[in-house]
Amino acid sequence: MSSAERAGDEGISLLYNLSKEELVKIIVDDAKNWLAHDGLWFQAIERRYGMDVAVDADIEAWRYFTVIEAKRIMERLGMKPGGGIPALVECLKHRFYARLNLQESIEVTETRAVFRMLDCRVQSARKRKGLADHPCKSVGIVEYGEFAKTIDPRITTRCIACPPDPHPEEFWCAWEFVLQG
Repeated sequence: MSSAERAGDEGISLLYNLSKEELVKIIVDDAKNWLAHDGLWFQAIERRYGMDVAVDADIEAWRYFTVIEAKRIMERLGMKPGGGIPALVECLKHRFYARLNLQESIEVTETRAVFRMLDCRVQSARKRKGLADHPCKSVGIVEYGEFAKTIDPRITTRCIACPPDPHPEEFWCAWEFVLQG
């Protein structure tokens, strides 16, 4: 019996016996479960208190979660804050969303990058159901801004396009990151 099993961590110890393919499936499934919970939580708040209250609560949740996520990614990758645009672009590849959505970083230089969400599971599902775009811009401003500042406090974030604002068909949202001075 391993020390993990003795400590009651059977769920973790089981992972050590799985193949790489099985682990990838679990990671993707866990990301889907996280997103489903996030969506159901939001919808519950929206039903009870309305869209404005749900968005305000979502902003506050993301204000803290995105920092936690960024710090954990940096720790896993052995990064320290201050890595500039290259570190941000790398960390964006490791977010939960990166396991579920089609995204890209373009126009990447040492001082600037544009990040685009080409396919968003949340928005695509709403589109399939005939619903309007989810108005996520106010949440995204906090989410992407705080994520980038956690990676490097010198990075500023600007929304290029995000619902409810109009956006081109080729992406749902786009964000510009610029390394200041």
